[in-house]
Amino acid sequence: MVLDATHRSGCPINLSLEVFGDRWSLIVLRDIIFGGRRHFRELMRNQEGISSNILADRLKTLVEQGMLTKSDDPSHKQKAIYSLTEMSISTLPILASLAAWGRRWLPVSEELSIRAQLMEEGGPALLDEFMDDLREEHLGATRTIPRDGPTVRQKLQAAYEAVVERQRAAAKSVAQYD
Repeated sequence: MVLDATHRSGCPINLSLEVFGDRWSLIVLRDIIFGGRRHFRELMRNQEGISSNILADRLKTLVEQGMLTKSDDPSHKQKAIYSLTEMSISTLPILASLAAWGRRWLPVSEELSIRAQLMEEGGPALLDEFMDDLREEHLGATRTIPRDGPTVRQKLQAAYEAVVERQRAAAKSVAQYD
């Protein structure tokens, strides 16, 4: 790569931050990767409260940078489908490492950190399986790792739902004694 005037330096960390170092880009990628969200309206529904103009800008930027592709939704003429590229699928280990770091050092909630815990416990094999799932879903690629049962995203979602249900039952139990 030849450095041009649009980049501050040729440092790999700097260049990476220029791609996804803003406040929202990694959240958008998180919601597509872990949440399976593919449409604008789905991506608007995140707990961090992204505004529509910021989301539109980030999606446009991520498409321009080659992190996402945008195609027309055959089921609805006014909708677009956003898909991961190999470039963005390869960020999964980075996201998993960030999540593991956050679990260790920051005041995370149990229900929102269970996915990170399972990703950390699953190690490289789980990351490889998840990336295989994403390649199949977003790129139409043939699986390289046989899958027998739910996708990694489905397993992570089931673990999240189990924690939420356990917390709900515990809160209900406490409320009965108040």
